[in-house]
Amino acid sequence: MLGFLSKTAKKPQSLRPTAGPPGKRAYAIGDIHGRLDLLENLLSQIETDISESGASSNHIIFLGDLIDRGPSSRGVIEKLLDYRPANASCHFIMGNHEEVLVRGLRGEPTQLDGWLRHGGDKTAESYNVDHAYYRQQGISALEHALLSAIPESHIAFMAGFLDRIQFGDYLLVHAGVRPGIPINDQQASDLRWIRREFLESNEYHGMVIIHGHSVETEIAFHPNRIGLDTGAYRTGRLSAVRLEGEDVCFFRAHE
Repeated sequence: MLGFLSKTAKKPQSLRPTAGPPGKRAYAIGDIHGRLDLLENLLSQIETDISESGASSNHIIFLGDLIDRGPSSRGVIEKLLDYRPANASCHFIMGNHEEVLVRGLRGEPTQLDGWLRHGGDKTAESYNVDHAYYRQQGISALEHALLSAIPESHIAFMAGFLDRIQFGDYLLVHAGVRPGIPINDQQASDLRWIRREFLESNEYHGMVIIHGHSVETEIAFHPNRIGLDTGAYRTGRLSAVRLEGEDVCFFRAHE
């Protein structure tokens, strides 16, 4: 049975006040990884929150890794490809899992072997691809099977995801930023892949970073970052944050 937890959080002490742009509200959702059930529950909470607030400018931002590891990657893509919530616009950031799949299907098929080993097998299954058989036949056979099974509209959707989104004093990315590098000079590879150097840094990066990518048992709420990957595919917990002015509010769908 699905449930939820929603609460207004007390912000940790930071170097300066942090706020979203005046009159706007953003909801950021962590790594979904094929958990359509949790996504639908979380979106229902967000839609209710929007309808009850009466706010006129709402943005729902997905932090990447919609696919792989969980059972319903195809269902997640189909849900979000056509998702048009009332009184809100949707924005998508590319995760490392989308990056590898898109690269594998757009001219770099050697990427697909590693993709399968890191959760892509579950995505292949969701598109009814017998990945074990095609893997035995070679990468070119696997590439052809995936291109035949995954609609071009799904591939184009993922290929169009963004590297980053700025929302007032917040920067939303998939993985994090490289400490010591100005925000405008950050490399896309770091925005999608960085882990230890970012997570272990207490440095203020010029903005508070909202990110997923690195699983933590609870939402990570620090002066310089908010981490929203609570491991939906293995913990059954999908998390989100609402940013409005200086207010921060967390949402969660769980089994």
